[in-house]
This record gives sequence, C-alpha cells and structure tokens, in this order.
Amino acid sequence: MTDASEAEPTHRALGLTDDELDQIIDTLGREPNHLELAMYSVMWSEHCSYKSSRIHLRRFPTEGPNVLVGPGEGAGVIDVGDGIAAAIRIESHNHPSAIEPYQGAATGVGGILRDIFSMGARPIAVMDPLRFGPLDDPRSRWVAEGVISGVSGYGNSVGVPTVGGETVFDETYAGNPLVNVLCLGLMPVERLVLGRAEGVGNLAVLLGASTGRDGIGGVSVLASAGFSDSEADAEKRPSVQVGDPFEEKRLIEACLELLDRELAVGVQDLGGAGITCATSETAAKGGAGMDVFVDTIPQREPAMEPFEVMTSESQERMLAIVEPAKLDEVIAIAGKWEIEASVIGHVTGSGRLRVLSSDGGEVLADVPAKSLEEEAPLYDRPRSEPADLARRRANDPGDAPAPDDVGASLLAMLTDTSWVWSQYDHMLFLNTVEAPGGDAAVLRLKHPVTGSDTGKALAMTTDGNHLWCAVDPRLGTGMTVAESVMNLAVVGAEPIALVNCLNFGNPEHPEVMWQLSEAVDGMSEALDAFGFPCIGGNVSLYNESLGSDIDPTPVIGVLGLVADLSRRPPGRNLVDGSRLILVGEAPRGLAGSNWARSAGLRGQGSLPEVNYGTVAATAALVRRLVDHPGVQGAADVSAGGLGVTIAEMVAATGIGATIARVEDHVALFSEAPGRVLLCVDPEQMSEVIDLIDEASVAHERVGMCGGDRLKVKGLLDLSVSEVSSVWRDRLPDALGSGTRSA
Repeated sequence: MTDASEAEPTHRALGLTDDELDQIIDTLGREPNHLELAMYSVMWSEHCSYKSSRIHLRRFPTEGPNVLVGPGEGAGVIDVGDGIAAAIRIESHNHPSAIEPYQGAATGVGGILRDIFSMGARPIAVMDPLRFGPLDDPRSRWVAEGVISGVSGYGNSVGVPTVGGETVFDETYAGNPLVNVLCLGLMPVERLVLGRAEGVGNLAVLLGASTGRDGIGGVSVLASAGFSDSEADAEKRPSVQVGDPFEEKRLIEACLELLDRELAVGVQDLGGAGITCATSETAAKGGAGMDVFVDTIPQREPAMEPFEVMTSESQERMLAIVEPAKLDEVIAIAGKWEIEASVIGHVTGSGRLRVLSSDGGEVLADVPAKSLEEEAPLYDRPRSEPADLARRRANDPGDAPAPDDVGASLLAMLTDTSWVWSQYDHMLFLNTVEAPGGDAAVLRLKHPVTGSDTGKALAMTTDGNHLWCAVDPRLGTGMTVAESVMNLAVVGAEPIALVNCLNFGNPEHPEVMWQLSEAVDGMSEALDAFGFPCIGGNVSLYNESLGSDIDPTPVIGVLGLVADLSRRPPGRNLVDGSRLILVGEAPRGLAGSNWARSAGLRGQGSLPEVNYGTVAATAALVRRLVDHPGVQGAADVSAGGLGVTIAEMVAATGIGATIARVEDHVALFSEAPGRVLLCVDPEQMSEVIDLIDEASVAHERVGMCGGDRLKVKGLLDLSVSEVSSVWRDRLPDALGSGTRSA
C-alpha cells in the first residue's frame, strides 16, 4: 500500500510539470485549487496549447489577397469568388482512435464539422487521410475496420459526403494509427462569424447535448502523451468521447439559422478541453471575461464534480454569445430543432474566467482568461538530427541489386482502397463531380444560399508521404506539397490554400523536434515557391508506441479552384489504341520509394532534388491539357512511380498497356512529384504535343494502350486479369478478420 505522503502530486497526475505549476502560482498569486489545476492541465496540454510547436508554426506563410481568416480560429477561410467563402480545417483524432476506433473516428468527424459551422459555413464535404499498421497484423486490421466504420457511421448519418482521402498501411503505425479528418464548408461572405465573447452582460448559451463523463480529459489528454501497453490503453477508454450524428445534424441547422438571423455575437465549438476551452477562448479573443455557473450546465450523469463538468469533452455542443434581448428567439430556434439551450453564464469586463455555483454564492475557480488561452508555456525544445543520418544518406537504394522478379515487386505494391470509400456516401448534395479514387475530389461550386451554379468547381486533395519524410523531412514535406499541386492539376484546379496536420512522435526526443522543424521549413519553402498560403492546421505529437516514434508524417490538405467546369476531368482512364505520354522531369533514384521499403531500405539514401518552378510550370500545362478533348486520361505519378501508376490505370479500366521506354527497375519505381501520365487520342497527338512544346515542359512518349497484358519491355509481362485481381482484392480479403488483441 502506498503511503499518502508518497502519492503523486495532483498537478503531475494531471500532466502539469513542476515549472508549469510555478507559472500558474505566479499568475494567480496563490496556490491553485483542484478545479483550476484541471482547467490549466487541459488548456496547457500539448493538444490544446501547441506549447512545443508554436515557435515553429510562426514560420508558415499565412497571408494572401483572398484570405479572410488565417490560422488560430476554428477554421481557415478564403474568398473563392461570387460572394462565396470557403472554410477548411484538418484535425487529428489519433490516440482516441487507437483506444476506441469507432468512437475515436466518429467523434473526429463530428468535431471537424463543428469547426466549420462555428465559422458560419455549411459543411459540404469530408476527407479522411488514414494510416494503420500492416495488413498482416490482426490488431491493426481491427483498428482499421473500426475507424472506417466510425467515419462512415457518423458522416453518412449526419448527411455530409466523404469525398476522398488516403488509406495507408505500414508498420510504423502498428501501435499508433493516424486518423486525420478534413472538412470543407461554404457560406456567403457576409455570414462569416468569429468566436468572440463581446458585450458585457451578453449571455453564454450552451447549445446541444448535455454534459457527461465521456470525454473527461478526452483528446486534450490522450493526444498529449504516448502509449505504453494495451492495459494502460484500456484504462484510458472512458476518456474517449461518444458521438451522436443525429444530434449533430440538428445542431448544424440550429446554429446556421441563428447566424442567418444574426442572433449570435459569436459561436464556438466545444472540442478539446470542453467548456473550459470554449469559455476561455471566446473571452480571451474578445478581450473580456466570463462568469460560468456550473450548476446550470445540463448534465446527463448524477453527482458530477465541477472539474468533470468543466473539462468533459462530450460531443455535439456549441457555445453561443447572445444579447439578452435575443434570448427568447434563440430558445425558440433551439426548440424548433429539438436541441437543448441553456444560459450557463454571461460576459463580464473583468478579463477573468470565473466558475461559480448556480446562485453565485461560491466562487469555485477564478483565473485570467488569457492565462488559459494565450499564456500557455512556449517551449523551444532541443533539436538534433539523427545520429545515423550521414550513414543512411550514403546508402543509396538505387545501388541495391535489382529484384529477381520485377513483376512480383510491382504486384506487391498494388492496393485498391475503393473498399474503404465504398462505405461512404460521397454523392450527398449531388455536387460531387470526381468521386473518391482519383487524384483529387471535385465539387461543383454552388452558392450556399441560393443554390445557383457558378460554373466553377472546388477541388481537394489530401497527401502525406512518411517514406519520403523518413529520409529527409524537409525535402519530403516540400515534395508532398508539390504532389498535391500535381493532384489538383490533373483535375484542372489551381491551388489556393493549404491546411496541415503535423503528425510526429514524442517532442521530448530531440530527433522528433528536428523532424518537425525541418518539415515546417520544407512546407514553407514550397508554399512560397508555389504562391499560396497555409490558412490553418493541427499538430499531433506523442505519436509513439512502446517508446518507438512513428515516421514523421505531415499530412496536408490543399484546396483548389477550377475556373471553368465546362468539361469533366478525364480521370485515371485508358482507351484502347491511345498513346501514353509522360509529362514532367523524370527523376532517377529510389530513396524514400515504396520499392526501397519492400527491399528493407526505408529511410536510406537521399531524395532527388525538386525544382518547384519546374513543377509549377508542369502543373500549369497539365491544367490546360486536361481540358483538351485529345487527352482521354491523366494520372499523377507519385507513390510506386510510373510502374504503380500505369498498373492502377490498367486495373481500373481493364485495358492493357505496353511501356517501351523504361531503362530498368530504378526508372520504373522512382518517385518524385511533378510528373503526369497522359492517355492521348492518336488522332490529336500532334495538337497535344504542340501544347507541351509551347510550354517547354519535358515529355516522353512511353507507350500505348490496348490488349490484355501489362508489359514493360525487358522488365515485366503480366496479364490484366492478374493485375486487376491483386489490386482489387487485397484490401477486402484482409479486412473483416481483425481482432482487438495482437
């Protein structure tokens, strides 16, 4: 039995360090009580405060002529013309999903939706970049099945289409999956609202679900520490939030009606850190204070302690700041949509967040609002490159022996992820032009109020490449941005804004902080070169399991604009008898490639240098080409190189191809952004070539389409049926057989 004198101090049990406790004492001028410590612990957690990353995030280029809201709000917002603003946000729900896959993923979707409509935008699309352990690991399959079910269960029920994403299986995520979710919303420019508590005497109205013990500490705590073993993970399970998509749907409609009728001064999502976060953020950003009466907060469980109420991350809740004269109208709208609305406090001029009993007779907590939101610790943690970096860079995978069977190597890289997105309803709203499975999603741009079609489209892509970043996080991240630019180009879109989700390991490890800093610089360099801004993001740290950090995995979402949607993008299509042209500079090297991973050489070698100006010129050309009737198909060449790209096109269409001009397996499997494989009508070949020559972009005629085999002369000869069956069946054959225990 542990002696009471040896018990862990309360602040440490809550995740605060001794130095952080000293800072709190200095701020308050006294010792904090238990409730105040709990409030600081969630607000100063890594997930909520970005205390290890804020110093680096400042280096992103965030401004532009069309940027309405940059980083720091619920979502980034950009003007897309025609009086329409687009709100976009990406978030992580990694640790909750590792513990409780279905609810972790489902509430991740719910949270990202609230980030969007808290700005005044109606959510119109979700994307889900997902990463799991290998398919031969039973627990990783169980996690994958649960996460995919959670995304579909919530998104389909709430009525927002999931239009794309990524699904990656790799051993680096075996103990720590990555569940990132992105949401796009639209609104009239004039409806934009910010989460501000302004106007002394205005009321804090809690809308939506009641507060329970599910999610206490929730993502704010789970995302701020690593995992040790399965038993410890099981003990954390009560901290995972539980979602109700039907309550969320009602909440969306109620909040948008409030904003349309100008009944709310500001609206704030209750996400990480719950009521503590929403009240302190709105007060701090509005330069005000707030009194919260804890007993007036609707609770669905008996005898909840104040610290439980204030830090619970129960889902489907929003905080609205309302003028007293408009309260009755707000209550009426809530009743119309069958959601609860309760006045839980009011705005003050004190600059302090106070938590009081219902009659105001007892002050339970009293802290400066800004100390929770704006004065969290800021750490410049030690950084150092890996000790073996020079040795790894000298070990070039291109020097390794060629595979005995190039065809078998290619087949091993093929996985069709359509089984994943077939679980999702991607046609809700009937705006989806390019469905999941292509290089980017394409949505008709319609006015969010009138429904009128602008003739334009928005395109979205999510991308990440941990294999590139494991070799060189700086260049690998820049290459990821370049790949996104090319993914948008093949659907005719020009990039206009980026959001990011930076998934890294333990920030207390100097190598991890070096990776993060390098990735930020690589992303910034690419954004400066391509000329579009970062308007928001998320940082997810402590992605480690059993002391092993994941490979650095910056995931980005890029929004693009199609200026004229008069022709549907050709997609990853092949036509019998047509010709194949490879456009863009061809790299040579296998560092960071899927082939290098399969050969046991992950993290080895040096990535090929990328000329962003050349990539931009190629992308501009491709945007023109995909609008030309002679271009019948187009696909970005990235993971798996030319070999995987042509194999996927063959598998998807059932049409064979012969590639004549590939020197060896290095050229076949080399990976770098900036290349597109085109399927071109032979009768219009000369026109297409003239456009390419006019743009002075490198290109090569590499083969033709037709027959029932995929041939790369001198390297491989596979039947179309074999390529198609391996590509199509690998994932559905593996999933459905996962187990909770390893």
